[in-house]
Amino acid sequence: MRTVEIVYRYDGAGAQARSRPASSEAALLRLQDGNRAFSELLNRVKDGDGSVRHVIDVDARDLGLLATSGAPSQYPFAAVLGCSDARVPLELIFNEGPNDLFVIRAAGNGLGSDALGSLRYAVEHLGASLKLIVVLGHSGCGAVSAAVDVFLNPADYLSLARVHSLRGILDRLLVVVQASARKLTQAFGADVAQRAGYRAALIEAAIVTNAALTAHEIEQAIGGDAPGSVQTAYGVYLLESRNVWTPQQDQTGAAGLAAAPRDAADFDRLSDAVVQSPRIAALLG
Repeated sequence: MRTVEIVYRYDGAGAQARSRPASSEAALLRLQDGNRAFSELLNRVKDGDGSVRHVIDVDARDLGLLATSGAPSQYPFAAVLGCSDARVPLELIFNEGPNDLFVIRAAGNGLGSDALGSLRYAVEHLGASLKLIVVLGHSGCGAVSAAVDVFLNPADYLSLARVHSLRGILDRLLVVVQASARKLTQAFGADVAQRAGYRAALIEAAIVTNAALTAHEIEQAIGGDAPGSVQTAYGVYLLESRNVWTPQQDQTGAAGLAAAPRDAADFDRLSDAVVQSPRIAALLG
């Protein structure tokens, strides 16, 4: 029998939990280390019997247990714009507890006015602790999959044309899907669309590109280049392996989070890395 026990534990004596990262770089490393710990924990019991127990220490004050009056103060070290998909529990996959992450969810990581306003609030009002903004897509995203299906069969768009909220999500994603489709054609030839795995490859390529583009938009809107300013990163959570992934051109570091692309040259390098990645090649067959 396989058992995984993940425990959120606080010390009744009021001992401090982990300290907050002091920089964007330290925040990014903490999230990557946390995801690695989460993935390795589950991999230990995936293929056989056994039990594992993992403890995440939290500060009792973050739960309002030791406060003398009022609510506990809010001081997350990272803001995460994730998808609404219930299979991507953000605090859990990054090995974090309460008051560590400022979480925003929207289908397909959509950067609408509500999401952007929430991020602005975090930067302007939680700046004492906030060091990093992360856009996290995930494999098999339903919103991106729907956009790919409309791209492949435009007649499907007609049934959504009257639903303004859904159409808005698809319209934004279709731009990313079209760009990803062009890149796949450039890399693999005009007949790539005839391959059995083309739809799956296009979905996954568009998921990465969408997360990177959203991170870039956030960086342009509220990020900064000054030392100590909040930086923006992106990644894709792979449901099958529970790892966060971004493609790199040399493929040696094709894991973890990556800094938001800054310009057209960065996007060109990202597009090349996506289509050259073993993940996309395996999907195409």
